[in-house]
Amino acid sequence: MSEGLKPGGGIKPELPFRPVRIAVLTISDTRDESTDTSGQILIDRVRDAGHAFAGRAVVRDDIELIRQTVRTWIADGVVDAIVTTGGTGLTGRDVTVQALEPLFDKTIDGFSVIFHLVSYATVGLSTLQSRATAGIIDGVFVFCLPGSNGAVKDGWDKVIAAQLDSRHKPCNMVELMPRLLEQ
Repeated sequence: MSEGLKPGGGIKPELPFRPVRIAVLTISDTRDESTDTSGQILIDRVRDAGHAFAGRAVVRDDIELIRQTVRTWIADGVVDAIVTTGGTGLTGRDVTVQALEPLFDKTIDGFSVIFHLVSYATVGLSTLQSRATAGIIDGVFVFCLPGSNGAVKDGWDKVIAAQLDSRHKPCNMVELMPRLLEQ
C-alpha cells in the first residue's frame, strides 16, 4: 500500500491541493446570519480546509427562494459546489429536497447512503428523519444536509470534505469537475 493511504483510500499529502469554490446556503424560517450556527460551522470548515468561500445566504423554507439562490450562484459561475443546511426533514415546511432534486441533472445516490451510515453511528435510528441528498446541477455539486450542528459536522467532516479534496485517492469529485458538462 502506498504511503499516505489508509485502507479504502485517503488523503495523499504529497499531491497538490486544488481549492474548490464553495457556497453555503441555510434554509430556515427561524435563523438569520447572526443565529445560523450550522451555516457558520460549514463556512469555518470550508475555509479551514483551504477552499475558496464563494458565498452565503439564509433563505426561508420556500421552494422558489431556494431554487433562485442556487440558480443565481450557478449562473454567475462563482461556485463549484454548494452545501445546503436545513429543510431536509419530514415536516411540512421541510422543502429543500423538493426544491432541488428536480433541478439535479444527476443524483449522487451514494451520498445519501454514506451520510446515513455516518449519521447512524452518531444519532442511531433518528437518521431516518433526514432526507439528505446530493446531485449535480449544470456542472455544480450540490449537497443537502440537515440543519443540526451535529449533522453538518458529520456531513462535512466524514463525507464531503474528503471528496472535495483533490488529494483524496483512489478518486475524488474535484478531478471530475472539468468533465461534468461533457456531451
